[in-house]
Amino acid sequence: MSSKTANLDLYAKVEHLLGIEEATDALHSLYMSELADLEIESLLDVGCGRGGFIKRALAKGMEAKGCDPSEVMAKACQNDGLDVVCGGIETIEGKFDAIVAIFDVLNFMDKEKLNLFLDEVAKRLSDEGVFIADVNTKFGFSEVAEGVMSAEDESGFLNIDATFVNDELTTVFTFFEKERNGKYEKHQESIVQYFHPIRFFQNHKTLKLVDKQTFSLYETNDKTLLIFKKR
Repeated sequence: MSSKTANLDLYAKVEHLLGIEEATDALHSLYMSELADLEIESLLDVGCGRGGFIKRALAKGMEAKGCDPSEVMAKACQNDGLDVVCGGIETIEGKFDAIVAIFDVLNFMDKEKLNLFLDEVAKRLSDEGVFIADVNTKFGFSEVAEGVMSAEDESGFLNIDATFVNDELTTVFTFFEKERNGKYEKHQESIVQYFHPIRFFQNHKTLKLVDKQTFSLYETNDKTLLIFKKR
């Protein structure tokens, strides 16, 4: 197992302690509203998590599938009967009317990996297809994401320490998982996210940024929604 996958699997294990259910639901509603007026028959959700948006798309009559690099997340989707594979977009074949990358997916890639990822998206979009993603603004990183928090429940105790320096947010997750014998096992991993200015997306060679909307998920102007089409 790669260190990155291990990091994501720990995130999956503690996700229920992060209090992001309301924010995730709001993002899903925003994405679906953007797709509502388009003729979308097929959809790919990259970094699909536990498959919440795929379920929404299926309920709307779309053919929807997904991928996620976390084995924990992918298995959760598969157990729900969803068409999801463990891996990145490079593992997916076919063309799609819509591709989405919801809740900071692009921020988990540095510029080099993001460039390659956007190229892979373009290859999988139908001629009139649309790619929608959200990214954190600099305010979102420095004023919302940075800091320390803790949470606990019957599964254990979680501490998060996030630091934003030189356009990189490093978040250290420390989870003390309660075992059946009453003892605690310590798990610790770090995840790095990267700030990407809008001009980076405006200059991409295979995808054209056709719309952008800055909005508030937690605080004022902490997120930007990006909408692309093939060049």
